[in-house]
Amino acid sequence: MLRVTAQDAPLMVELPGRLSASQVAEIRPQVTGLVRARLFTEGSVVRAGQPLYQLDAASFEAERARSAAALQKAEALLAAARVKAARDADLLRVDAVSRQVADDSAAAQRQAEADVAVARAALDAAQVQLARARITAPIGGRIEVSSVGTGALVTANQAAALTSIVQLDPMHVDIVQSSSEILALRRQLGADAEAGRSRELQLRLEDGSLHPYPARLQFSGVTVDRGTGAVTLRAVVPNPQGTLLPGMVVQARLQAGVDRGALLVPQQGVSRGPTGEATALVVGADGKAERRRLELARAVGNQWLVTRGLQEGDRLIVEGLQRVRPGQAVRPVPAGSPPGAGRAASGAGAGAGAGAGAGAGAGAGAASAGAGSGAAPAASAASAGPAAQPPASR
Repeated sequence: MLRVTAQDAPLMVELPGRLSASQVAEIRPQVTGLVRARLFTEGSVVRAGQPLYQLDAASFEAERARSAAALQKAEALLAAARVKAARDADLLRVDAVSRQVADDSAAAQRQAEADVAVARAALDAAQVQLARARITAPIGGRIEVSSVGTGALVTANQAAALTSIVQLDPMHVDIVQSSSEILALRRQLGADAEAGRSRELQLRLEDGSLHPYPARLQFSGVTVDRGTGAVTLRAVVPNPQGTLLPGMVVQARLQAGVDRGALLVPQQGVSRGPTGEATALVVGADGKAERRRLELARAVGNQWLVTRGLQEGDRLIVEGLQRVRPGQAVRPVPAGSPPGAGRAASGAGAGAGAGAGAGAGAGAGAASAGAGSGAAPAASAASAGPAAQPPASR
C-alpha cells in the first residue's frame, strides 16, 4: 500500500532533433597549379592556419621577382625626377629657366611617384598569389578525405572542393517543430522565452545514453517555412570528446516548468482494462478494495501523473493486485515491507483458518483465501488466530 501525496512534478518536453556541425569549411584553391604535396593526415584534427596543400609556386616566385625589379626601377626613376625638379625650381628663382620647364619637371616627379606606387601594388599582388600557392585551413576542426593527390592539376575557384573541415565542438542541434507546437512550447516556457533567455536541455543519444554536457536552446532568429509550416530551433551543445557527429538523431529533453501539487503514482499500481482505460485499486475507509478509474496526463519517469480519479491521502495498492478483487476486505501493509510482515504464521495459522467453517460466510471466504496462499506475501494474515485475516496488500 502506498499513500498518495501531492508533490511537484517537472514538466518535461521531448523534442526530436538532428545534429549538425557548428562550422563547415570547403577547401578550394584560389590559384591554378599542380599539387606538389598534401600536408595533413586525413581524418585528423587541424588548427586554423595550418598548411594543407602546397602547389607548384615557381611561376608565382618568378612573378614576385619581376614585380620587385619593376619597383626598384620605378624608385630609381623617382630619385632622378626629384633631383631634376629641385634643380629646375632653383633655376626658376633666378630666371635661368622658363616656368614651363620647371612645371614639366614637377609633373615628371609626381608621375614617377605614381609609378612607384603602382609597382609596389604589383609586388603586393605577386606576394599574395605566391602565398596562395600554400593552401591553409581557415578554421580548426576535423578534416575530411582529400579528393586530390600529389601531381593533380587544380584551378582557381573550381567547383569541386579539395577537402572540407568540420568543426565538432560545439555542435548544433536542429529541432524541427510545427508552428503550433512552437507556440505551445513558448507558452510553457513563459517568461524565459519572452525575455530571450536560453534554456538547458539534456540530449539522449541513439543508443539510449545521455550526453554528459547540457545543451542550450536558442530562440532568436526562428522563421516559419512557408512550404511546410515548420520552425527550426537551434541548440548549442559542447562536444569536447567528439562523441557527437553530424547527422546523428537525438532526443532533446527540456524542462518547461514544474507542476505544483501533482499526484504521482507508481506505474506498477495502475492497470489497463480491455478498453484501454486506466484503473487502480485503493483501500477504502471500510478496509475493502475499491476500483477507481483514472485519467493520466503523462509519464514522469517510472510514475504516472494522475489528473482525475485519486485524491491526496488515498491508499493505493501497488503489490499483490492479482490476488485482490474489488469489494474484498484487505489489510494494508506499507509498500516495501519485508515479505514476512504479511505472512500467516506457519502451521497453526493455516490450521485455524481451515477449521473456521462455523464462522460467517465472509469470514469463511477470507479464511479460505488465507489458507490457500500461505506462501504469498501479499495475501496472508499477520498472525495465527481463531479466524483467518483478510489478505495483506502493499
